[in-house]
Amino acid sequence: MNMHSAHAAFGVDSLKTILGIPVLAIRWDDAIALLTRLIAERRFTKISFLNAHNANIASVDPVFAEALDDFLILPDGVGVDMAAKLLYGAPFPDNLNGTDFVPAFLQASTRPLTVGLLGATRVNAEAASTRLAALAVQHRFVVIHDGYFPPADEPAIIDRIARLHPDVLLVAMGVPRQELWIARHIDARHCTLPIAVGALLDFLSGTVPRAPLWMRRLRLEWLFRLWIEPGRLWRRYVVGNPVFLLRVVRQKLFGKPEPAEATPGAGH
Repeated sequence: MNMHSAHAAFGVDSLKTILGIPVLAIRWDDAIALLTRLIAERRFTKISFLNAHNANIASVDPVFAEALDDFLILPDGVGVDMAAKLLYGAPFPDNLNGTDFVPAFLQASTRPLTVGLLGATRVNAEAASTRLAALAVQHRFVVIHDGYFPPADEPAIIDRIARLHPDVLLVAMGVPRQELWIARHIDARHCTLPIAVGALLDFLSGTVPRAPLWMRRLRLEWLFRLWIEPGRLWRRYVVGNPVFLLRVVRQKLFGKPEPAEATPGAGH
């Protein structure tokens, strides 16, 4: 299933297009039920999340934007909520950020699954696997490889994924590398649900702290991340967020995203 088949399955009101990218407008529980059904039916589906940062990257990287066209895209964060409210008069029904949604989906899935982990450092991936195994004891978690491998190692890694054939493959390589890697190398022969999860394994490992719950409830987790890693993230948030909102305003006024130009923080 991609966004086009999702459109047919859920109806015209189920998609909100943000800067040219169709995003599924769906409640939290319905999204969990959808992913559970896709696995039960063995319907190969690539899954990613749209936030202000990767929407900016897609605006200037046509290869990334084209790859996303074949993913089922879920809404992540306050930026795309603001965009949806501006463009469609209402925010997304729920914030399905992968850091919270993916573990919740795995906890809610009662049928035992095999879940492959690919990405982050080996230490963080192993720690994330241990954490997930404690959160969702019904599943089998397998660390396939860290995210730091040369192209020469790819065939062996892809072969290992195919032999394992996990129900879920969590790919944590950062945007846009993780989505492009899935698009180029992973199909129904390898797994059922490849999910691009960004920094999820780093968060689960405890290496990168999450914002306090009150900040998350106020939709200020981005501010906490900026405070923790200002050198890496200031361009993404301080420059990138206003650029994203300007692009959304342009879409509102002119019915199309602005032409491609250099985006601050792209690729980090």
